[in-house]
Amino acid sequence: MYYRLIYSSFETDPFKDAQLEELLRKSRRANLASEITGLLLYQDGHFMQLLEGSKPAVLSLFAKIKDDPRHRDVVVLLESETPNRDFQQWSMGFKKVDSNTSREVPAYKDFEHLTLNQFLVKPLKSLGLLLAFKDSKL
Repeated sequence: MYYRLIYSSFETDPFKDAQLEELLRKSRRANLASEITGLLLYQDGHFMQLLEGSKPAVLSLFAKIKDDPRHRDVVVLLESETPNRDFQQWSMGFKKVDSNTSREVPAYKDFEHLTLNQFLVKPLKSLGLLLAFKDSKL
């Protein structure tokens, strides 16, 4: 069994593209070493990320994320066990969501107007949103 955790957070200071690239480079290297896979979405200062792997590895990483001063308002949207990884091909997939996303990932249209509160009320929608990006070419 694998452990899956989806969280949402906001940046404390705006990330520049170079900072996001550096974050991804370091995250991918660390995730490979910890056998963690997943996907990170970023839109206008808001992050949503799915992490999957062994429960101790995912919880250890999430503890670091919660303590990272670049994040604020970190909220767990979904935690579950799963027999298979959904994002096994990515040590950390990434998508910067923008006005072109609906064309690139047509299923995104079902989610683009949802708010954080709606994801909290219906946490499986957060998984559905992330899975909408799974087969796209990120």
